[in-house]
Amino acid sequence: MSGRGYDTGEPMWKAVHAPLVGNIEPSQDVRMPQRFTDKYDALKTVFGHADFRLGQADVIDDILAGSNVLAVMPTGAGKSLCYQVPALLLDGPTIVISPLVALMDNQVAALRANGVAVSCIHSGQDRSRNIEEWRRVASGESHLLYLSPERLMTERMLAAMAKLRPPLFVVDEAHCVSKWGPAFRPEYADLSRLKSLFPDSRIAAFTATADAGTRADIAQQLFNAKGSVIVQGFDRPNLSLTVIPKVNRSSQLLEFMKDRAGESGIVYALSRKSAEEYAALLSREGFTALPYHAGMSAEARFDNQERFIAEDGVVMVATIAFGMGIDKPDIRFVYHVNLPSSPEAYYQEIGRAGRDGQPADTVLLYGLDDIRMRRQFITQEDTDREHQLREHKRLDALLGYCEASTCRRQVLMAYFGEMTSPCGACDICDNPPERIDATDAAIALMHAVEQTGERFGANHVIAVVRGADTDKIRQFGHDRLPSHGTGERWGDGFFKSLVRQAIATGYLNVDMQRYGRLTLTPQSLSLMNGDGAFLITEPKAAKTTKRKRKAAPELLDDADQELLAKLKGLRRDMARDMGKPAYIIFSDATLIDMAQKRPLDRDQMLSVSGVGETKFERFGAAFLAAIN
Repeated sequence: MSGRGYDTGEPMWKAVHAPLVGNIEPSQDVRMPQRFTDKYDALKTVFGHADFRLGQADVIDDILAGSNVLAVMPTGAGKSLCYQVPALLLDGPTIVISPLVALMDNQVAALRANGVAVSCIHSGQDRSRNIEEWRRVASGESHLLYLSPERLMTERMLAAMAKLRPPLFVVDEAHCVSKWGPAFRPEYADLSRLKSLFPDSRIAAFTATADAGTRADIAQQLFNAKGSVIVQGFDRPNLSLTVIPKVNRSSQLLEFMKDRAGESGIVYALSRKSAEEYAALLSREGFTALPYHAGMSAEARFDNQERFIAEDGVVMVATIAFGMGIDKPDIRFVYHVNLPSSPEAYYQEIGRAGRDGQPADTVLLYGLDDIRMRRQFITQEDTDREHQLREHKRLDALLGYCEASTCRRQVLMAYFGEMTSPCGACDICDNPPERIDATDAAIALMHAVEQTGERFGANHVIAVVRGADTDKIRQFGHDRLPSHGTGERWGDGFFKSLVRQAIATGYLNVDMQRYGRLTLTPQSLSLMNGDGAFLITEPKAAKTTKRKRKAAPELLDDADQELLAKLKGLRRDMARDMGKPAYIIFSDATLIDMAQKRPLDRDQMLSVSGVGETKFERFGAAFLAAIN
């Protein structure tokens, strides 16, 4: 797992960080951190916001009341603030358990920019730095301590932690706790001991992706279900949703990218090799495209990640090794070249787009080869049969989403237990497909599956039913089967779509323990016996042209746009000098508010959303000068 930047408690890799300016480094002066008595005072003074977002205050109130909490909130909803604000009010250090080194570093840098006393211990820092970070926590100088589950759950650290009596433990990416979830990490399972080891401490868990069963398991594991579960909702209405059958992945990607120059986006690929190839393809076409995968050196991954965060118009072409902890608000698209592993993975990955609330596009390509590979990955996992069965069911749900004939957002939200109205922002709503009766074609195909002994994959079975003359068909004598040629009036693309939809709806099964063979199910046997009809979405030629995008609302006039560009340039230069992502200084939303309000002095600048007192002290004068 070291390639993904996990902290195992032992030195794994040393990221080459650019030197930071003093205003983001932890202070070497011994100062007791300021404690607040009111959450709104902390929110305004430190973070520069006048009010909380929807759902944040409820979570904070439960934590301050002493309750254990599991909060399920969509990406970009402000989960971090839900425990960072209580940390400023509670007496003692809040312990934040985070899975990735990069995730810790980014959150710590952002907090220090806001003037929050925070410490971080992980394997990306040398021993002397980690010792100094712990000294600041033990002496009461830090509000928060970030560390990994592996490092926390050592006997030595637990003994030291007992002396501090932390008022709050925070479990970030809490879906990793549950064996019922698709992203279970064994090292997270040990966190179930926290409640018995620290009975007087609150536990707050946060995730963006957890269905009802996973939520119940997380609450049981972390605090014996004695606490509140707050589900804010999963919908991200600013994201458009499109699924396209695979024809030629490279040409379809290039078609989508035609008018994307200057936009930041993520292209997810299945393998390290394909990530490199697609990055090279886009680079040849004039895009600034960078690869990211676990086979690269830690330094190369770090450099590419920093460029993606700091620069405009960079496209990251990555495996799933990239994304967690990336807080770049202006990602305008997420494009999946291959099928993700589950609805949870898909939701988490597309959730990295449009965190600024502006319209963003998501596109998913998939074909029969994706289904075969995903089934194969599940059966090759070193896990028990029960876990593999759950993963197959998750994949079934994602296939159902891909083959949906009604609003995609409704299908996706229903998986997470949320009911919505048709969204008007997906390809199905834009161009509703027609349903046709494909019973005769389906029965012909199913007879071919049966007569070939349920021993062959989709391509061979389709060739048989269409009456093809191949060496393999002649070798096995399948040209003499009654089903040979019974489907010759339908095209190859029609049958491929039919097979995908039959798999998605349970009429056919892909048996990966027998090399991806198509097998019959009780539903297909019933259909072959004349019971019912098989309706499918009418297969159409795959459209590689991009859907018409929703226009972003016009927030600024021409003069304000000119000022905004100037402020972004100043932010970029300052971030480059600091060696930190630009959003650490001010977010895009803050700069937009600044360009609209045009503050002239300190008081007016503090009225800008996202400008707290510490950030004004550090950066305010430079931005006032630019405005004036």
